[in-house]
Amino acid sequence: MNALLTYFQQFQVLNKECQDQLLAISRLQHLKKNEILQPIGHTCKTIYFVQKGMARIFYYKDGIDITECFAAENHIIARVESLFTQRPSQKGIQIIEVAEIIAINATQLFALYDQYPAIERLFRKIFEQGYVETVNRLESLQFYNAEERYLNLLHEMPNLLQRVPLKYIASYLGITQVSLSRIRAGVK
Repeated sequence: MNALLTYFQQFQVLNKECQDQLLAISRLQHLKKNEILQPIGHTCKTIYFVQKGMARIFYYKDGIDITECFAAENHIIARVESLFTQRPSQKGIQIIEVAEIIAINATQLFALYDQYPAIERLFRKIFEQGYVETVNRLESLQFYNAEERYLNLLHEMPNLLQRVPLKYIASYLGITQVSLSRIRAGVK
């Protein structure tokens, strides 16, 4: 759980009591490749920290599997719109590499906010960063072509091609696998 505490320290310095409270509502899970961490239609009540491995958020559109985002080591992954609205999500979370995930119980976390303002501030900062990442993702789809999005993805996650099936990368970029192959051949 040291990786989780180190991650938190990037956003907010926490005293020992706050750290202990967060660890008390967190549990380590070992997951297999292709395991569904949260199924589509599930109401999110957990925030996940990827300690080891890789996960993705996905959904289906017209029967096609679409990847919304990837989360590798030292990243948080959650269905935030479901977490905050308490409505079932149209998206799921899948493990795409053998993984160690730290699950943080969101109901218990939110109960700590009033008692520990530093914890509330910490998660506000984490969710703000997630919001900025979402806006950046939307803007990349609006303003960059497929090759530029591919190059940006490789810059952000250089070892992604070795870790993730190309079909997930293509759907994340909003292109077909054939188009991705053409782009990859052109940038080598």
